[in-house]
Amino acid sequence: MGSLRSSTSAAVESVDAEAACGLLASEQYGYVDVRMWEDFEKGHVAGARNVPYYLSVTPHGKERNPDFVDQVAALHSKEDRFLVGCRSGVRSRLATADLAAAGFANVKNLEGGYLSLLKSTSYPQPQAASHQ
Repeated sequence: MGSLRSSTSAAVESVDAEAACGLLASEQYGYVDVRMWEDFEKGHVAGARNVPYYLSVTPHGKERNPDFVDQVAALHSKEDRFLVGCRSGVRSRLATADLAAAGFANVKNLEGGYLSLLKSTSYPQPQAASHQ
């Protein structure tokens, strides 16, 4: 069974891939993917909403989305239950902390990000397209 635990930052609660699969399967949790749209389009959790945490990433730095919290608030109330994920879990931890600080009470970080879900035995693997 997956684990639920608080991270070193009291404001961010993280769940591992197994726990995340259970929460998503319960249909009581939504999923906000904070990757940039180009990465989101390459593959994402079914039903995920894309709200990029960064607008651009260059060798010179990262440009944070100044409207991130407002854009999430347009999709979810502060009482809604949802997971926040990115590719590997770093960006989503930052995004989850921002959301918790803004008053979102039931938001959880997906530890290890989308990559951890893809490796999870509980995650429904995408079906290959059939060509006839």
